[in-house]
Amino acid sequence: MDRQNESFMATFILTGIPHATELGTPLFGIFLVIYAFTLVGNLLILLVIKVDSHLRTPMYYFLANLSFIDMWFSTVTVPKILMSLLSPDGGAISFHSCVAQLYFFHGLGSTECFLYTVMSYDRYLAITYPLHYATMMRGKICALLAGGTWLSGAIHSAAQTALTFRLPYCGPNQIEHYVCDAPPILKLACANTSVNEMVIFVNIGVVASGCCFLIFLSYVSIVHSILKIRTAEGRHKAFQTCVSHCIVVLCFFVPGLIIYLRPSSKHVIDRIITIFQTMITPMLNPLVYTLRNKEVKMALLRLKDRGNFV
Repeated sequence: MDRQNESFMATFILTGIPHATELGTPLFGIFLVIYAFTLVGNLLILLVIKVDSHLRTPMYYFLANLSFIDMWFSTVTVPKILMSLLSPDGGAISFHSCVAQLYFFHGLGSTECFLYTVMSYDRYLAITYPLHYATMMRGKICALLAGGTWLSGAIHSAAQTALTFRLPYCGPNQIEHYVCDAPPILKLACANTSVNEMVIFVNIGVVASGCCFLIFLSYVSIVHSILKIRTAEGRHKAFQTCVSHCIVVLCFFVPGLIIYLRPSSKHVIDRIITIFQTMITPMLNPLVYTLRNKEVKMALLRLKDRGNFV
């Protein structure tokens, strides 16, 4: 068998989430509810931003992008998890589907990483330069920033996917994970993966750490500016907006750094951490931005009143 045929594996098996057999149905129900809340919550955010003229600001433009990403980020992984919980053969995934899942998983994840950085920059401008904010963050600039996050995420993911699947895979075919992700796939390669693991460490580590550093710098400047606000109400409103963003940033970045800065790790705990990143964080985002945001809550009430009127 030549190397070209040896490198092609028609099917992978995702081992899924470790659980007792009797817990399969309860876990299916829990994850289905989480997925439903994620879709409904983020769709609601998109709807209220679309129809309410009070939310036509850069912050909510970026929030709409975040909600769109979160819906698809969950959709890339959760349906396959649900299938694996119900069926013994639910973990089977074709080679090309695995490639696609890895690409979209990393593409959406890295786009979200860049978007959080842009959102922190937006808050920095809004609080530090309130009089010039509208000019500095006009519609065309917002579109370029959002487009840049999507393009950067696509390029980052394409490089990661190409590096992962350029290696030969000749067996075994069981991926010790519930999603086609680079670190567990590399363990199946019939070649030395040290270069790939180093690239994961450097590439994802540098991107995530760089974004975290820029976000940190933004918030140091933001806190400094907030402390200069003379009214208590103004300081409170600014802090409320920033706290919401900080919560979702921590929920997203901390699990990712734990996983990808240890690419050779084989701990089951990595799968549990990934569940938090791919399922819990996308569900929390709409809750954090609605329950802690007075403007969104008012917009939801206006939307409800409009529905009752109709």
